[in-house]
Amino acid sequence: MPETRAEAIDFEPLPMDEVLRIASPLRRLLSPVAIGIEHVPREGAVLLTGNHTVYGVLDIPLLGLELYEKTGRLVRGLGDHVHFDLPIWRDLLHRFGGVRGTRENCAQLFERGEAVLVFPGGGREVMKRKNEKYQLLWKERIGFARLAIEYGVPIVPFASVGVEDMFEIVADAADILRSPVGDLLRLLGVTTQAWFRNGELLPPLTRGAGPVGLPRLERQYFLFGPPIDTQRFVGRHEDREACLALRREVQTAVETQIGDLREVQAADPERYPIQRLLRRIASRLGA
Repeated sequence: MPETRAEAIDFEPLPMDEVLRIASPLRRLLSPVAIGIEHVPREGAVLLTGNHTVYGVLDIPLLGLELYEKTGRLVRGLGDHVHFDLPIWRDLLHRFGGVRGTRENCAQLFERGEAVLVFPGGGREVMKRKNEKYQLLWKERIGFARLAIEYGVPIVPFASVGVEDMFEIVADAADILRSPVGDLLRLLGVTTQAWFRNGELLPPLTRGAGPVGLPRLERQYFLFGPPIDTQRFVGRHEDREACLALRREVQTAVETQIGDLREVQAADPERYPIQRLLRRIASRLGA
């Protein structure tokens, strides 16, 4: 989270009851399951830290709605600078509680006792490449750990599974950069721009994993782990080794939870909409 000036973090949230009503068809279709949500504190500052899935736009709204409905908390998401450089889109994110992912903004939210959501993998983890399914791409980022230590905020690790089974990557950033399209982008200097960062943020080309190339309708699964206490590192937020140790602990927890969720997913008899429909019909028939 690069250093920039603090921005206004107050916002007028959308009417959440109306949002839940509008989102109800999508929620019925993808039937999200939230496990371990009792680990999310009902009050006080907390940092929810987890994995970004490809494209990063489908599971996040469902995650936020599950948290709101089951805990009453409107989670404040820290977003990549690219999002907040785009007119209209940034306004929509702001109405849902999103803020630019800076140290100053995060600190303000902690001081106000808010629940904050962060994806340490950032944009690179969203722009998945082939063979990176459900992988964490956190590099050596420790900003979230440093702030959690500085403000004594517990970290709740979470995992999200479902989205990356809906799509298949046909061409990733490496493929695009090796193609004539990549040559053209380099000629135009586009890949060096903030929104592509030397190709790191080039979105992959995908097709749906379902019939005739449509996205496969996968149930969405979320798993929240026990809070990780940061008080044992008190006063060590400038100690890189302490921050790395905490980051590794959180990363290990998230990776373990992704594995656990994939086992839940594989064993779920209601993973797909047709399975849920048939089970409901059987239940009504007394079978």
